[in-house]
Amino acid sequence: RESDHRAWTPVTYTVTRQNATIQGLIQGKAYFFRIAAENIIGMGPFTETTKEILIRDPITVPDRPEDLEVKAVTKNSVTLTWNPPKYNGGSDITMYVLESRLIGKDKFHKVTKEKMLDRKFTVEGLKEGDTYEYRVSACNIVGQGKPSFCTKPITCKDEIAPPTIDLDFRDKLIVRVGEAFSLTGRYSGKPAPKVTWLKDDVVVKGDDRIKIQTTPTTLCLGVLKSVREDTGKYCVTVENSTGSRKGFCQVNVVDRPSPPVGPVIFDEVFKDHMVVSWKPPLDDGGSEITNYIIEKKDTHKDLWMPVTSATVKTTCKVPKLLEGREYQIRIYAENLYGISDPLISGEMKAKDRFRVPDAPEQPIIKDVTKDSAVVVWNKPYDGGKPITNYIVEKKETMATRWVKATKDPIFPGTKFKVPDLLEGCEYEFRVSAENEIGVGDPSPPSKPIFARDPITKPSPPVNPEAVDKTKNSVDLSWKPPRHDGNGKIIGYLVEYQKVGDEEWKQANLTADSCPETNYKVTGLTEGLTYKFRVKAVNAAGESDPAHVPDPVEVKDRLEPPELILDANMAREQHVKAGDTLRLSAVIKGVPFPKVTWKKEDHEVSPKADIEVTGVGSKLEIRNTVHEDGGMYSLTVENPAGSKTVSVKVVVLDKPGPPRNLNVSDIRSDSCYLTWMEPEDDGGSVITNYVVERKDVASAQWVAISSSSKKRSHMAKYLMEGTQYLFRVAAENQYGRGPYVETLKPIKAIDPLHPPGPPKNLHHVDVDKTEVSLVWNRPDRDGGAEITGYLVEYQEDGADEWTKFQTVPMLDCVVTGL
Repeated sequence: RESDHRAWTPVTYTVTRQNATIQGLIQGKAYFFRIAAENIIGMGPFTETTKEILIRDPITVPDRPEDLEVKAVTKNSVTLTWNPPKYNGGSDITMYVLESRLIGKDKFHKVTKEKMLDRKFTVEGLKEGDTYEYRVSACNIVGQGKPSFCTKPITCKDEIAPPTIDLDFRDKLIVRVGEAFSLTGRYSGKPAPKVTWLKDDVVVKGDDRIKIQTTPTTLCLGVLKSVREDTGKYCVTVENSTGSRKGFCQVNVVDRPSPPVGPVIFDEVFKDHMVVSWKPPLDDGGSEITNYIIEKKDTHKDLWMPVTSATVKTTCKVPKLLEGREYQIRIYAENLYGISDPLISGEMKAKDRFRVPDAPEQPIIKDVTKDSAVVVWNKPYDGGKPITNYIVEKKETMATRWVKATKDPIFPGTKFKVPDLLEGCEYEFRVSAENEIGVGDPSPPSKPIFARDPITKPSPPVNPEAVDKTKNSVDLSWKPPRHDGNGKIIGYLVEYQKVGDEEWKQANLTADSCPETNYKVTGLTEGLTYKFRVKAVNAAGESDPAHVPDPVEVKDRLEPPELILDANMAREQHVKAGDTLRLSAVIKGVPFPKVTWKKEDHEVSPKADIEVTGVGSKLEIRNTVHEDGGMYSLTVENPAGSKTVSVKVVVLDKPGPPRNLNVSDIRSDSCYLTWMEPEDDGGSVITNYVVERKDVASAQWVAISSSSKKRSHMAKYLMEGTQYLFRVAAENQYGRGPYVETLKPIKAIDPLHPPGPPKNLHHVDVDKTEVSLVWNRPDRDGGAEITGYLVEYQEDGADEWTKFQTVPMLDCVVTGL
């Protein structure tokens, strides 16, 4: 019975064996079966299957896969494909197993490590030159089936096939503006070629309008809404390591032409006709101009009248004009694809107009030599009548008179070689045109030129050499080139190259920055070795380089310091006070020495200006005073040594004040003055002393001596009893120094002596503790009034006297005894 039915269906035949084949079952249905034994007595009980049985074909392993093929071989990989087996064994294929065998080995080894259902696989990591066989097996739920037939032995090496190309387009393609076009084809080659599209030798890049599509076998370049700029020669290149193939197509995107190029030129104007000309369109639309359409219009009317529509020339005669009327001309260009926009002229009146030719434009001077020059000019408007002659004139730039270059006619050419120039002179030229009406105005003068042979590049500089160097610079020197190329040497270009490098670097960017035959190259790296070369430059260009013979190692050149004294340091310097002191010297040494100025082994005054340059040093003190004198020293020092020079500086000035002014031998009418010379004589001999006095009651000083050379003076003619102050000053050739003054006034009186002893000293009364004494005046008072008497007493037997008191009178009572 079916598993989803409850009714049993008998089998139509009876079997006597212990097995039976049941026919007529439906594939995919599930059934239960039961069996009963039968004898002559009857049928026994049924025995039933415990599980349902699904009707289907028997499941086996799959057949072998078919059509195993090698699709690509390189030096380190192999790509294989295959088809599934004809019979999958009654179950879906769950995976494929790819195996390989190295030729010379017995066993196959599994290549795929993971479950693989794709029927294409690339075996990588192979060794170039090895040879392999491959086979593949299919697997289902039962197991792995038989392997496929083996491939032929495959050797790992790059497959090489030159590229081929098969194009669907011809050599030429014409497209209207706005239309789309495409260039397609097929290609092949091993290894896979690279496809490149070029237009006029420039790589084509895709954008919104240009589409490039490339598959492994096909190529396509498509252009949407083409424009005139798409015109060009297109090239497709298919290239691999074995070679390349190219295909070409000249694409011409055509359109109607652009307007003719103006302005419209009225070559001839008459009362009844005109001759006009113009220039062809800048863009002919990709097709030859087949025709120009010319129309005319009276400016007083709005109607354009045809003149001609059958001319290919860019000039046309416009007939049937009314004298005195103004006209405009309109011109169209036409090709196979349409008519352009018009070119419209300005207004022109129909009338006869003949006059002398216009002035030519400024002429150009060429091929100048020491005695000739070629003058070139453009033909001017002929004034309505053909030009019959040109007149070329010359003059020196500083002159005012123009001279004809030749008496012969010059026509029809527009250039003339002017002979007989004077070498080294500067000339200007001008040109006039002549027709049957007369001679027109001359052109503007040409640019001035000198009559001399053409300038050529100079020869290289001579004998370049490195004359000095430091740790970051090199000084170069050379001689001028032997030949300056008939032109002034503007300057020199100096270049340097690090040894081992290929690039030459410029030390100076322009030649005029090095006009002399020497140059200091700076910014170099200490310890490196450099090459140097020099080029001379004139108006024609640069000469060939001249090389310094040997490379130069950049490092300091040690030279001990050297001092070359200027005249202001060669001997003792005398400077007048208020003048400027200058000391200077030239300094040499490599590297340049450190410079130190000192005075008396101390720092110089802050008022001193010290300047140090690359060649020397200068010390300058303005408005010198006496204190600026002394011994000055200049010390220069570098790693190679040091050197010091000294010079004595004397600042010449007025002397200082005399010293130790003293007054002695004072009398009623005189006194004696003495003093010592000043400590500072101002750098010059003391010539004399000036002595003055002053009454203390007066404000004025009176000179009593102005020429004394001695250091003493007797001051006479004093007034007795008057108090005086004295002062003395020294003088030298630079003036009078400051005065020294007495500290306190002196009084003009004779000298005083002690008075004589009192006379007749005796007592007049005695008490137990006191004694009354009296005495008489002494015989002499010593030259001054007696002011008092000193009373002393002494105990009998003692050695010393004891002062009691001074009394003004001739008596005294001594108490306290």
